[in-house]
Amino acid sequence: MPLMKSWVASANDAAHPFPLNNLPYGVFSTDDGDPRCGVAIGDMVLDMQAAEATGLITLTDDPLFDVPFWNALMEEGPAVWAALRERLFALLGKGAAEQDKVEPLLVPMGDAELHMPLAVSEYTDFYAGMQHAKNMGAILRGSPDLPANWLHIPIGYNGRASSVVVSGTALHRPNGQTKAPDAEMPSFGPSKRLDIELELGAIVGTDSELGQPITVDEADAMIFGYVLLNDWSARDIQGWEYQPLGPFQGKAFGTSISPWIVTSAALEGFRAPTPPREKQLLPYLNGSKDGLYDIELEVLMQPEGADRASSLSKTNYNRMYYSAAEQLAHHASGGCAMNAGDLLGSGTISGAERSEFGSLMELSWAGREPFTLDTGETRAFIEDGDTLTLRGNARGKGFTIGFGDCTGQILPAKIHPQRSGG
Repeated sequence: MPLMKSWVASANDAAHPFPLNNLPYGVFSTDDGDPRCGVAIGDMVLDMQAAEATGLITLTDDPLFDVPFWNALMEEGPAVWAALRERLFALLGKGAAEQDKVEPLLVPMGDAELHMPLAVSEYTDFYAGMQHAKNMGAILRGSPDLPANWLHIPIGYNGRASSVVVSGTALHRPNGQTKAPDAEMPSFGPSKRLDIELELGAIVGTDSELGQPITVDEADAMIFGYVLLNDWSARDIQGWEYQPLGPFQGKAFGTSISPWIVTSAALEGFRAPTPPREKQLLPYLNGSKDGLYDIELEVLMQPEGADRASSLSKTNYNRMYYSAAEQLAHHASGGCAMNAGDLLGSGTISGAERSEFGSLMELSWAGREPFTLDTGETRAFIEDGDTLTLRGNARGKGFTIGFGDCTGQILPAKIHPQRSGG
């Protein structure tokens, strides 16, 4: 599909992340209003609350955009999702008959403060990138061999929805319990091995029933859209606590997502196949569509006070082994009910080369091989004041589908009350 032309001139720039082909969904506010739903088009945001109030958009008998999140639309299902997309094409496409009515409802992107685009119901993170899993095995166990179950099921754990934040939200370095290899007792204090994980987050748009499994194709149709996702990780806290039940405090302090939900419909033309299976999957994990997407990804780091960011890694979402639809189908296979607004983290996305690794744990090989930034500083893990940014784009014929940056700065740890004498 080529670039779809819009009367919003900036949307017709081949390099702009928000053309008419994209139309991602977010939540924004301005100095004179509360947070409300918006659609990005070029360097403008269409105020969806105002568009609905003026009658330009009427999808259901009850309003959908009088709340500061997109969950109400999600719950209406794929037919209404498609109807909205077609209506937006009609309102924002070149030659639109109602341009004069829409134009006053556009807000310059520079005047908009972005907020969480959805109310996250629950959050699950997966471990579904083969290269990352092999790298972590080599680092932690001295062998890249995968766990016995890895080639048969998408491994995951249930995280904390309360800790999911929108891009631009600063996070404090977490405190936690760690134990040095030669120490007799563990100690408590700020994490010294703070890391990122480059992921894509899938947003579940419709519910499934408790006790009712779903197929991979049904799961694919349930996915409303995608965001960039940084699952911040305290490797030293995680390393001490994770056996035998897996991640807990080392992953519970923060997960950042990009501010715009790129819909599954916008990504349809970028589908990519999952890699050849090294072991045959059980039938319930088989679907009829290509499950991955051709999305270019990048990780950048900028120390506090530095005048520019350094690119640490570039890879692609098509490096994953399991798709979001396969992960969702497996999640529901035992009868777990899925809810509109559930967020599924893909797992760290790493390619075969070091320049494609999606975590600092891999890039520095657990700190044994520090890397040098463009500023001349070296890093093995994140230092206080560092800002980490994830970027993602799908490249079409004369257009770009972008997500908006997923950015977060790490602030010093807060003093624990017991340690301060409180």
